[in-house]
This record gives sequence, structure tokens and C-alpha cells, in this order.
Amino acid sequence: MSNIAIIAAIGEDNALGRDQKLLWHLPKDMKRFKTLTTGHPIIMGRKTFASFPRGPLPNRKNIILTTQLQVDYEGCFTCHSIEEALRLCTDQEPIFIIGGALVYKQFLTLADTIYLTKVQGKFPDADCFFPPFNLDEWEEVEKNDFLADEKNKYAYSFITYKRKK
Repeated sequence: MSNIAIIAAIGEDNALGRDQKLLWHLPKDMKRFKTLTTGHPIIMGRKTFASFPRGPLPNRKNIILTTQLQVDYEGCFTCHSIEEALRLCTDQEPIFIIGGALVYKQFLTLADTIYLTKVQGKFPDADCFFPPFNLDEWEEVEKNDFLADEKNKYAYSFITYKRKK
């Protein structure tokens, strides 16, 4: 299995969120997320799924990775292991890993691409963080910087990393 991509938005301190919510509102980041993931399988933890206000994300195979048995989420596939989740994605690439922190950590060694939105801000009230990863194993292949504006409160960067061969 190849072509596994992690997609995340993090603060300067690797903050992901608080109470299953993002710490910022960046419409341009949400648009990028939708553009990249539409038409592809997305794998997430149950808490990430629970944070979606309208249920499964449309035009994507929603796969929930959970240790809880006897759970079923309407419009989604439920899996109890990485291997089971990846089997559901045969011939569907890229596969996007969309969170949360534990799911990111489990897939970091398998991913070959990271799409990162780096939000220029510190978020001391965060309770969920992106796992540390060794930048020496990754090559930055694209970076676009954006200033804060009337719709996006924080400056941010879209960074794409590819795993070094």
C-alpha cells in the first residue's frame, strides 16, 4: 500500500485543537482540505468524526478507526485496526489521514506525504497536539505563505512534505 497522505493544520506549538474543535477559523484551509480530499478515502478517529457538525464528509469514503467494539456510524465504515482500514482503500489513492492525534501518530511511519497548514500562532489552551516527527526524514516540496486577512484571523502556510527515499 502506498500513497498515504496525512493532512493537518497545526499551530506553532503543534496544537491541533481543544475539546474536539479547531482553535482557529481559516476558510482557505478548509477549502484546501476539501479540494485535496474530495473523491478519496479519509481515515479518522471516532472523536474527529464526532466533531463534524453534519456527519460524514460528502464525496469521500469516511473510515473511522476505533477501539470501541459494537459501534456503527451511519454513512461510514468502522475499523478496529490500521490494516483493516487500509484494506477498505484498495485501488483508491491517495488515502488521507485526517486526525486526530493518535491516528496521526499511528500513520506517521506509513505516510509518504504530509499536507500541513502551519498556523502562525501559539495556542496555550490546546489539549490535542500533532505528534512530533523527524523533519530530516522529509523533504519540503512546496510552501505557500499567506497573511492574515478579513476572513482568516491568523497568518499561515501551506507546506507539502514528501518522505525522503
